[in-house]
Amino acid sequence: MFDIAVIFAPANIFFTFLGTLIGVTVGAIPGITTTMTIALFLPFTFGMAPISSFGLLLGIYAGGQFGGSIAAILINTPGTPSSTATVLDGYPMAQQGKGLEALSTAVISSFVGGIFSCFILIVFASRLAQITLQFGPAEYFAVGVFALSIVANLSADNLIKGFISANIGLLLATIGMDPITGAIRLTFGYRAMIGGIHFIAALTGLFAICEVISKLEKKDKAIDNVAEISGKMVSLSTLKANTFNFIRSCIIGVIVGVTPGTGGSTAAWLSYNEAKRGSKNKESFGKGNVEGVVAPETANSALTGGCLVPVLTLGIPGDAATAVILGAFMIHGLTPGLGLFTNHPEVVTGIYTMLILSNIFVLVLGLGGARLFAKVLQIPTNILMPLVFIICLTGAYASNLSIFNMQVAFVLGVFAYILKKADFPIPPILLGIILQPIIEANFRRALTMSHGSFAIFLRPISLLFLSISVAAFLFPIISAQYYRYKNNSTA
Repeated sequence: MFDIAVIFAPANIFFTFLGTLIGVTVGAIPGITTTMTIALFLPFTFGMAPISSFGLLLGIYAGGQFGGSIAAILINTPGTPSSTATVLDGYPMAQQGKGLEALSTAVISSFVGGIFSCFILIVFASRLAQITLQFGPAEYFAVGVFALSIVANLSADNLIKGFISANIGLLLATIGMDPITGAIRLTFGYRAMIGGIHFIAALTGLFAICEVISKLEKKDKAIDNVAEISGKMVSLSTLKANTFNFIRSCIIGVIVGVTPGTGGSTAAWLSYNEAKRGSKNKESFGKGNVEGVVAPETANSALTGGCLVPVLTLGIPGDAATAVILGAFMIHGLTPGLGLFTNHPEVVTGIYTMLILSNIFVLVLGLGGARLFAKVLQIPTNILMPLVFIICLTGAYASNLSIFNMQVAFVLGVFAYILKKADFPIPPILLGIILQPIIEANFRRALTMSHGSFAIFLRPISLLFLSISVAAFLFPIISAQYYRYKNNSTA
């Protein structure tokens, strides 16, 4: 059992509020993604209680989903990838003197989508976790391979480069001790590497430091063309008129969230297209239609709870941000699955509660502080990024008081920046680092149990996941060939 007083401890509520405030603030800054922000603050949760740490991270996650709309509406530039569709109608509304209506619509839509996704998470997560009772090493190996197939979605533009990135992550995770025999491998005689590449150091380097270098290279200056926040807040009648739009967008967001690797931008665009297709005023889309703000903002926030369903039940990240949040489970020694629900019910309930609180705080902060958050857009990059860089190195060091971790974070940050310049996706590297221990250890355990027979992987559950994995890998290839053939035949 769990104590409700523990769940609602002042520290948990404070860190959830702080995370939401950070998420909204940083989400409003174009180029600084929610994933990067979570990676930046993850090291500082090392010594925190599990519920407080999840409150901070989930607050950043939920706050970032809305924060991106501030830049999208006021400067015609999405603050996060998930707010790209909001630009189309949000900015024209601001240009027409309806900036406050657009922002209030965005925050209320984010609240509705977020709360709906919390309900879905609470209802379905524990039920899905029951399936893991039937899991053995073969099934966990298959789940790991299935999770790795997310690479196909994370790198749709160039599947080969995505596979290379994933293999880099797998290779990095093999450094250190063999999980079965304890043999030392790939350390090249360097004692500091015996424990392997620390997850926090890798995470900080791959996302935070890499992003800092990228932003500094652009030498962005302060933005001086911020639209004025004027007009009235969205009316209740407008919200009522969008009831079906809310429901449809919530469903789209949750479905996309439960599907690993799709991401907030996919949910936003799908919802936007459906809203336009079903609208009576199709011609007004792109010119300041409030429906075009409701749909993407509802869907990208409904994504949050959906993405956490596979995280809590199977340990599979729904998107890049939840892949980083999955690292918090590793830090606190928690294993997703049925054991999490039975052995740590207070943590699961805490996650549900903190996610609900995060969305409530998004509503309060969004309605009350829109003008204040708009000021963040005017901070010059050459001032902000050095501060972020210092926090990155401090976080890498603080994870286990190791200078070596700072070195690893910096080296991987530079390495990731080079890969990014060559159009290699970075999230698959993190995915490889997370999944390598699951895939390798369970593969070898399964073969040990079957005395070397691969027939053990043909059991129903493992075969199902492996079949889906093959389909996920092949689908982008077949689709590309089909469209190439179609274009050639048309020409």
